[in-house]
Amino acid sequence: MSTASTLSEIGRQLEDSASLGRAVDELLAARTEAPTLLALGEPTHGIKAFPLLRNELLVQLVERGYRSIVLEADVFAAFLVDDYVSGGEADIEKVLVTGFSHGFGAVPGNRELVEWLREYNHGRAPADRVRFYGFDAPVEYSGAPSPRRALSAVGDFLPAALQPQAHDDVDLLLGQDTDWSNPAAMFDPAASIGDSDQARLLRIIADDLGSILRRAAPVLRPADPGGYDRALAQARTALGLLRYHAAMASSAPDRIGTLLSLRAEMMAENLLAIVAQEQRRGPSLLFAHNAHLLRVQSEMPVSEDVVSWGSAGSLVGLVLGERYVFLATDANPDSDPGTLQGALADATTRRALFPTPALRAALGPSIAAGEPILPGHLPLKPSELDGADAVIFVADTDGQRHRYW
Repeated sequence: MSTASTLSEIGRQLEDSASLGRAVDELLAARTEAPTLLALGEPTHGIKAFPLLRNELLVQLVERGYRSIVLEADVFAAFLVDDYVSGGEADIEKVLVTGFSHGFGAVPGNRELVEWLREYNHGRAPADRVRFYGFDAPVEYSGAPSPRRALSAVGDFLPAALQPQAHDDVDLLLGQDTDWSNPAAMFDPAASIGDSDQARLLRIIADDLGSILRRAAPVLRPADPGGYDRALAQARTALGLLRYHAAMASSAPDRIGTLLSLRAEMMAENLLAIVAQEQRRGPSLLFAHNAHLLRVQSEMPVSEDVVSWGSAGSLVGLVLGERYVFLATDANPDSDPGTLQGALADATTRRALFPTPALRAALGPSIAAGEPILPGHLPLKPSELDGADAVIFVADTDGQRHRYW
């Protein structure tokens, strides 16, 4: 039997939303534990087919008890979106611009997502609403911000009696925010202040603030659960940003890999906090780049090198085990024969889901990864199939990217 015919038997064709829901039900029914975090990846940002698939899947999952969606967006910026979809008064244009980091508010499918969430939540009790979260660190490819906002937010939340004396020195130690956000520091370690004496003292203060918050949880959280959770997120972020700035100041050869792994650590911490917050309401749908969600080491070309790091998915998967499920996606219907993408395209009508254990068994040992559709697309590699529970291949896309930046 040929590989194409075998894959056609393995694949579940996703012709509409209902068949998408049934295919995911079938996949999850074979697991020993129900997921608390179901992740859907995309191989690049800006191609509308993937966010639209996410929106379809969310509708199906909400019918099955899911009560939150988590996106690759700044954890703090996303609070604005969550407030809006919960009925808050705001202009949707502002929400799309400021509530999504990386410019993702302009990606097709995200406006539709926000509008659907707001409509669904209207008139529902808070326990039944679908919440919106971001799980990304507040960093960009151009650099990282000052930790001032995060440190100040924690200090403002803590009662005066609990604030460490050193917190009074924070503003003096921080100096000018522009010294932290200097874009030259992303490429030149000497331009970073992350390894200065002031930065090292700030890391101690940030660690102390987080410790105080955690130890005072029995008193502080019952009085203001939402405020406490946000303050704890700020404390995690302050410490994470200070680690990130310290790595920016390093001239070690694996500097970029370290930065990516520190971002992944912050992502994973945020995801586990969201899972803990949502555990009594229902599972969550997570959507981000495949590279952030794989259970195996992620790889990315940077200049002439290939950088490898442990993704957020690999970190979260170690904690959640079977309760973390990852559906990777890919596309490129014109891939060459002999490639993973070419084999999947031959077995796909419009979209199809392939469980990875059966997929790996059906592929020949010489199978290779296809070429990118466009710059920034990271085609799935056969070696990465071990890091996913299934692959959804999308054949009906022209591969055109919406310019979101």
